[in-house]
Amino acid sequence: MNKTHFLLLLVPFFLTSCFKSEKQSETVSGKTNTISVIIDDQLWYGEVGDSIRNKFASPVLGLTQEEPLFTINQYPARLLEGFVTDSRSIIVVKKTNAEKFEIIRSKTLPHNTFRIYGKSVDDIICSLELNAPQIIKIIHDAEIQKIQEDNSASLLNKAIIKNKFHINIQIPTGYEYMLHKKKFIWLKKEIISGNTSLLIYQIPLYNFKKKKDVVNAIVKMRDSIGKYIQGREPNTQMITSEAYAPYFSKIILDNKEAFETKGTWELKNDFMTGPFINYAIIDPTFNRVLVIEGFSYSPSHQERDLMLELEAIIKTVKIDKR
Repeated sequence: MNKTHFLLLLVPFFLTSCFKSEKQSETVSGKTNTISVIIDDQLWYGEVGDSIRNKFASPVLGLTQEEPLFTINQYPARLLEGFVTDSRSIIVVKKTNAEKFEIIRSKTLPHNTFRIYGKSVDDIICSLELNAPQIIKIIHDAEIQKIQEDNSASLLNKAIIKNKFHINIQIPTGYEYMLHKKKFIWLKKEIISGNTSLLIYQIPLYNFKKKKDVVNAIVKMRDSIGKYIQGREPNTQMITSEAYAPYFSKIILDNKEAFETKGTWELKNDFMTGPFINYAIIDPTFNRVLVIEGFSYSPSHQERDLMLELEAIIKTVKIDKR
């Protein structure tokens, strides 16, 4: 059999394999916070590419080192979309005869595809400006959901936390109880490059509501419990870093008003530092402010992904209704 005949025999097999790959319903398990952008090189290395990078690779707020919002993998538009990668988020950007923006949510493959078409470079950039916030939120929510689904396979026994704080929260196995107080719990998980921690505590609602400056009140509140998180040397309690102002926003968590604070922590008189994400939930049912915080120490690891994992855990919280 000569080479020509051999290649002709392979073609039907290759095409069949391609079509099967396009229709298969295997689980997409791409890397966290990674998106695939399908775009011609001419657009990618011009103003459109700059706009995409400015929107989707801007620095994450509240980290000790600069990291992009998402890791972007670019692929030329000539590649078929069905054969891109196992990314959970795909952005397709094309110059076409008609303007279009659409979101395609796949049920068989758990990913989202965002199509941004425009007649000109200006049209595409305008669509990116208009739709980037929505795209970012959808991708972020999908990443949170994926982490929560993965965590649900093996969870820590929730009885201790439920009995103490009247909440349900899905904490994956690997976390260990480091400290118990009457209204305070510290859990910690060791990782290869350091550790991640969760704090759960509460303060009387009256003490919080009488504070006019909420941001300052939250900083003072978390600094007051820093005495429980100590370094190896004396007088090295955890405090909110003064070098970077915390980022603050109001959100709704478990159908309740909450305050989200992102910033960096440090050990007083020590070198250790890292990012934190703090949620202060207004809970009139139990007349308290319930605080759940995640923080990490990992100098050689991506802090961005660790903080996303902590956020995903915290956002599973459900407060009892008495």
